[in-house]
Amino acid sequence: MKYTIIAAFIILTSLAANAQTAPATGTVNTVVFVNSDSLINNYEYYKAVKFKLQDLSQRAQAEITAKGTAFQKEVATYQKSAASLSLVQRTATEKRLAAKQQALQALSQNTGKQLQDEEAEQNTKLYDRITAYLKTYTKTKGYKIVLTYSKSNPSLLYGDESLDVTKEVLAGLNEEYKKETAPVK
Repeated sequence: MKYTIIAAFIILTSLAANAQTAPATGTVNTVVFVNSDSLINNYEYYKAVKFKLQDLSQRAQAEITAKGTAFQKEVATYQKSAASLSLVQRTATEKRLAAKQQALQALSQNTGKQLQDEEAEQNTKLYDRITAYLKTYTKTKGYKIVLTYSKSNPSLLYGDESLDVTKEVLAGLNEEYKKETAPVK
């Protein structure tokens, strides 16, 4: 955190020095920033990915809940009839139920890991999409650095509103996504 503040201070100091030495007319700011909170919350691709992940999570939870309920019913049935079963039958049933319980726990753990892996993969894709777009965007606009601002992780303490390109970047990203998802005619 200390290094982030120092880095931000150095960047801001160099920006101030550049602003003082740069000619006042015809210059392009080479450093801009985007508000990552606004970008993520309003990026249609992110909304679609978030919906997909929530759907996967809900379906996985429903499957685990259904299997857990069925298992509990099996246990209850066994407990009701255990007194009438022979020792061999009770032992076999208890082993079978223990194996089912372990399988259910393994399913729950594996499903959780799969969901985490899918989320990590989607986050990587999101990052790659944004950075690929920014590479093109910065070349066309003449920017050299795009910083990010977020209230939850404020590595950028202050940025003049004229340097905030969030709306432009968001519009461009959403336009690209819209083209990708448009039905083929």
